[in-house]
Amino acid sequence: MSDQIKHECGLAFVRLLKPLEYYTEKYGTSFYGLQKLQILLQKQRNRGQDGAGLATIKINLPPGKKYFSVHKSNASNYITHLFEGVYSHFKNLSPEQLNDPEWLKLNKPFIGEVYLGHLRYGTHGDNSLETVHPFVRENNWISRNLAVAGNFNLTNIDELFDKLVSLGQFPKAKSDTITVLEKIGHFLDEEVQHLFNWYKPEGFSQTEINPLIFNNLDISRVLKKACKKFDGGFVIAGLLGHGDSFILRDPNGIRPAFYYQDDEVVVMASERPAIQTAFGVPRTKIHEIKPGNAVIIKHNGKVTEELCLEPGKKLSCSFERIYFSRGNDYDIYQERKNLGRQLVPQLIESIDGNLKDTVFSYIPNTSEVAFYGMMEGLTDYMNDQKCNLIQRMEKSDIQEIKNILLQKPRFEKLVLKDDKMRTFIANDALRETMVSHVYDVTYGIVRNHVDTLAVVDDSIVRGTTLRDSIIKILNTLKPKKIIVLSSAPQIRYPDCYGIDMSQIDKLVAFQAVIELLNDRNQEYLLEEVYQLCLEQKDLPTTQMKNYVEQLYSQFSYEEISAKISSLLTPADIEIPVEVIFQTLDSLHKACPNHSGDWYFSGNYPTPGGFKVLNNAYINFMEKNNVRAY
Repeated sequence: MSDQIKHECGLAFVRLLKPLEYYTEKYGTSFYGLQKLQILLQKQRNRGQDGAGLATIKINLPPGKKYFSVHKSNASNYITHLFEGVYSHFKNLSPEQLNDPEWLKLNKPFIGEVYLGHLRYGTHGDNSLETVHPFVRENNWISRNLAVAGNFNLTNIDELFDKLVSLGQFPKAKSDTITVLEKIGHFLDEEVQHLFNWYKPEGFSQTEINPLIFNNLDISRVLKKACKKFDGGFVIAGLLGHGDSFILRDPNGIRPAFYYQDDEVVVMASERPAIQTAFGVPRTKIHEIKPGNAVIIKHNGKVTEELCLEPGKKLSCSFERIYFSRGNDYDIYQERKNLGRQLVPQLIESIDGNLKDTVFSYIPNTSEVAFYGMMEGLTDYMNDQKCNLIQRMEKSDIQEIKNILLQKPRFEKLVLKDDKMRTFIANDALRETMVSHVYDVTYGIVRNHVDTLAVVDDSIVRGTTLRDSIIKILNTLKPKKIIVLSSAPQIRYPDCYGIDMSQIDKLVAFQAVIELLNDRNQEYLLEEVYQLCLEQKDLPTTQMKNYVEQLYSQFSYEEISAKISSLLTPADIEIPVEVIFQTLDSLHKACPNHSGDWYFSGNYPTPGGFKVLNNAYINFMEKNNVRAY
């Protein structure tokens, strides 16, 4: 992606089902659980840039022993720094101590049966250690201790916060993470108290009641009560002090969650290949948590997947497939190739079938797989052309046939990113000049003013990096024309489920519509839509509609693409620039099982999405440079 946007966090969970000595004997280390958690986080580091944290639970410790440990890091090398801090507790131990898991469990932190890890990719800009997950709610009752981490954004945080206040609570901050923690914590307290009140009249002592609570605590009921009003995309994982744990997925399956179970472990991660790599298991053994379901692991090792929230239509985020998830997942790899292949018909039309004078490349690095798919599609197209030429030959001429067969599309790696390039210049003009040199190009491949240059990008959000850097540097190759192909459709609407795209006026597709309205003297439509948005501002979210769509409907897809092309053409270059976008139909053909497309279509999966869109448009019209949620 040429534009850098913040997006979904990453989760990792490991539950050891055997005694700790089992792993020491079989795998030769007392740190088996920690090491597996570290691998899971490392293989999902694309999902976090702001920090990392972990929590561990030790099951069946005697009172007075520390059973709950948490550690976090917001350092630039957050994963390394996190585990350096954890492993520092084991320095200067003897080999006998290091190979005695029961001694380590009793005397050192982070050696236990339950592990929860989190990678934070914050959408609100705060990179303090306090914002790094897991979040902890402490209590002297072991079963009321709760640690929560998640990959989520909730659209109705104000309503949920007010509800907590009405229950008599006094949350320390108004954030979705704190609110989720306190909501679950409140109903956990209720459930524990209910069980205590149930067993106390039957003559059980205080200490005898604890194991009964452990065995009969209904996590599913807690989650049903706590999360039934949550509006958003989420995967929420939690650990209870006595060893119960859970991973809950939102009813529309917006955010991804995968798990694996055998007789030794239960493992969860936000991305399937992380589990495959860490545990060496085939993808067929790894399951998606179903929308609205929670995987619940009791302290005694019993594992169930239970329905907690009424599932809606499955609308898993298609951006995960286009960009966010790592491309080493088998299905994602194939889908990204299909996205590139789907662009070929539009590309052939744009260059009028002239492959001989076109050089094809990609903008590093996440669009590389889509580029491979485009390569395959172009190769197939050229092979068809070769067959037609050979069929039309009046007589067989071996040399002429060889010449035809030697024709091939011109695929090159032309754009390279210098990841070490940094700028600390505050002046905007000077900084823009420096940023333009983050990218470099391969010279001598493109023939001056003869070749068209076609490059693939996986998506275009704001387009500022394209305009201010990439297109300018491509222009130094002196092509006849530059074509930028986006493997994603036009991003028209804000996101509110994890991706940091809440301000609609920052989206280049919306900017293009504004320009088109101005060109046609239809600015009055902006005011009409504004009034419609104001009229529904206080309606229940279930009654809200997408009125912004009325602006987009004034123009064809091609007209908006053409205006985007104009907006992304730097003022100081003379060669034509064309931007070609994936169509929605082609997107769904390439990614048939991930049909969540609200940022492209405006069809939000939850009522809160329409509220966020409404707020975003009102903010735009009132010139409020703030987030929409």
